[in-house]
Amino acid sequence: MSESTNPLDPEMLESVQAFVQQSVERGRRGLEIANAPPHPVGLTPKEVLYTRGTLRLYHYEAQTDEVYRVPVLLVMATTNKAFIFDLAPGQSMVEYMVQQGFDVYVLDWEAPTYAERGLTLADYTQDFIPTCVRKVQEDSGVEDVSIIGYCMGGVLSLIYAATHADGPLKNLVCLTTPVDNSKMGLTQVWNDPRYFDVDYLVDTLGILPAESVTQMFEMQRPAQRLAGQLRLWDQMLDDDFVDNYRAFNRWGEETLPLAGEYLRETTKELSWGNKLYTGELVVDGKEARLSSIEVPLLSVVAEHDHLAPRETTLPLLELVGSEDKEEILLKGGHVSLIAGPNAVKRMWPRLNDWLAVRSV
Repeated sequence: MSESTNPLDPEMLESVQAFVQQSVERGRRGLEIANAPPHPVGLTPKEVLYTRGTLRLYHYEAQTDEVYRVPVLLVMATTNKAFIFDLAPGQSMVEYMVQQGFDVYVLDWEAPTYAERGLTLADYTQDFIPTCVRKVQEDSGVEDVSIIGYCMGGVLSLIYAATHADGPLKNLVCLTTPVDNSKMGLTQVWNDPRYFDVDYLVDTLGILPAESVTQMFEMQRPAQRLAGQLRLWDQMLDDDFVDNYRAFNRWGEETLPLAGEYLRETTKELSWGNKLYTGELVVDGKEARLSSIEVPLLSVVAEHDHLAPRETTLPLLELVGSEDKEEILLKGGHVSLIAGPNAVKRMWPRLNDWLAVRSV
């Protein structure tokens, strides 16, 4: 009986050893990340100009000798923190804008307290935004103000603009802003009035918890979180990737709860009734017809946006009364349109080109 030996191929052995070493290093790095403090965000210098309840208004320091005459107010959706506009040095839309010479203000939100559960569309569009516009006017000494609204912040900005047609608005930019809710796809399925009892939900809870808001977003792409975690594991040794992941992940994890009455009203008036699209929306006794908007308007949309699909944003230019209006369709998704490497190369320069000539 003869014995035979089959020693491992040296190259295969080296590959196995490298794989094991990388796995150990990934695990060590993963433990470091799990125990690390939250990734720093919002580092562009700014001051708090005004606070009231859930509202925060920030003014960013100028970084150029000459500044465009017309200040810019960025309006965030009520479900998220505005640091997505100022994610990290080199990947910050706000940093880019102030370096281009814009006078930038940001309307941000904190979580509404239980006492604020009764906030409505009127509070956001007839009180919070107009108040911030006045604060910007007082601080800048300029009557005109441009507004940039992101996602639902764009919807709020449209309603403000439609109900303040004679107001100080100079330009309006809508980033990934849906107006035709009948084309919202899976969102309409989850919100179907036959199965979604919004009155019971609001009357029971008062405020929709942040966890529930996050689940509403994640139901659009149920595997997205797992796919992101797998990609993080694969790229765990790439410091730049890990930093970007942690910044974006922090933004996703700091989703805000929703005031109950605001959820009830937006569900019935905008989602079920689709009244912003049909022109039937009335807020605080004022008709919010998009045809009343006549200021220069730019709509920037993402080709692969799953939260504001192309079909929902497409009608905006036909509905507004503006003569100076333009749509820019770019590759990317709902978030990558405004933050991250693609935004740096694609969206920000286009936004700068459009807004600069209208801000003097």
